[in-house]
Amino acid sequence: MRQWRAIGWTVTGAVVAMAAALLVAVGPPQAPPVRTAAGHRWITDDQGRALVLTGLNTASSAKSRPDGLPWIKEADVQREADELGSDFVRLLIQWRNVEPRPGEYDDHYLAQVAERVRWYGARGYHVMLDMHQDVYGPAVKGNGAPAWATEAEGLPVAAQGQWELTYLEPGTVRAFDNFWGNRTASRDLRGHYAAAWAHVARRFADDPAVLGYDLMNEPFGGSVQGPAFEAGPLAALYRQTITAIRAVDAGSWIFVEPEAVSANWGLPSALPYLTDPRGDGGAARIAYAPHLYPLPMDLGAGYTGDAARWVDRTLASWREQTEKTARRLGAPVLIGEYGLDITLPGAPRYVAKVRAMAEDMGAGTAYWSNDPGSWAPWDQSLRPTPLLPVLDRPQPRAIAGDPLSYAWDASARTLSVSWRPKDGVRGDTEVYLPARDFPRGGVVEGASAGFWDAKSRILHITSGGAGPQGVSVRIRPKA
Repeated sequence: MRQWRAIGWTVTGAVVAMAAALLVAVGPPQAPPVRTAAGHRWITDDQGRALVLTGLNTASSAKSRPDGLPWIKEADVQREADELGSDFVRLLIQWRNVEPRPGEYDDHYLAQVAERVRWYGARGYHVMLDMHQDVYGPAVKGNGAPAWATEAEGLPVAAQGQWELTYLEPGTVRAFDNFWGNRTASRDLRGHYAAAWAHVARRFADDPAVLGYDLMNEPFGGSVQGPAFEAGPLAALYRQTITAIRAVDAGSWIFVEPEAVSANWGLPSALPYLTDPRGDGGAARIAYAPHLYPLPMDLGAGYTGDAARWVDRTLASWREQTEKTARRLGAPVLIGEYGLDITLPGAPRYVAKVRAMAEDMGAGTAYWSNDPGSWAPWDQSLRPTPLLPVLDRPQPRAIAGDPLSYAWDASARTLSVSWRPKDGVRGDTEVYLPARDFPRGGVVEGASAGFWDAKSRILHITSGGAGPQGVSVRIRPKA
């Protein structure tokens, strides 16, 4: 979901109590220390290169359409590739469409999803499939779960002007409680969910465009919140689903999210370490994919004045807690959602700040979302909004080694990337140089430029003569 707008009243009650509990959260032993130059893990491709994933969520429209598919056509994917240079998409899918009846899967729906995956794959994208839910499912005025898997026991769910408040309705809480096992449901709903994911993974295990699977969008615990939820029912579902996926797909990345209502605001997570039972004996491929929606923005504020100062404190806390959780999980980080109505004051500056923070963290990003409108790079007529030049940013896409750092200095018009060569890594380092900043391509200092693809605007760099500190390159616009 985009944000928990208009629930600020809970901050003085249940959320404060949750925050206090989270501060003392503990879990099972964490992963061993990560031995990389940057001190954290990276999402990698089949050549062993570290990936710097940036792109959009596609799309909110999939939540409300009966067919569960986003609004896009192939031409829209091409426009995104041309105008943004994205290399990643968080593609929303719906459990209600995957498993419309208990134990029966709609392979026609998955074939349509596969067609859209092909559109992205043909343009060099990495696709993460996201099993999306907001407010559980349509039977309780949300999206995600099928009606047969919604056991609200007849409790009411009143329509709310602010849809996020529907999470607090009695029927919604009861549906979540029956799913998580906080009560006794008539079916093994979590078993169905894990099996549905296994069916999806079996379909896409050999698709080279599919990077991995986001197990659940913004989990909500019903009547169980905080550490009791994250270290209990949520971790149990993740372990069950990871095991089911690994039975059919040993190689794809698996992305896990924390409880949304706390982690989105920069509060600690109690998500414990999760073992990856990969059958091929390779290193764990579990990534951490929290979302970022500071509370003032959830309440409709822009990035200015007191709200901006609050947001800056939130960003510092969010980064600290995210990196702490990632170390416990032994996982790389991808910001699965962030964004803001671009018409609000200071919004472009906020988005640029999040992107710069992600670069400093070595984290991927998926902006919410590509649905045309005030949150998107395009308006309803598909004309660029002020967001587009903020997102269309020079950056590495794939780094052929162990990354040290990368950053774009707009004032100096210089992209800096440094890494150490690593045994077993194949291929070139690939850098995206947008036309607005590099109209004729780039000049590389510190390494050998392999070739420049003017159509994709990708500069290929070979490590060349790496020194004892590795490779450090600076790329400036060609005169």
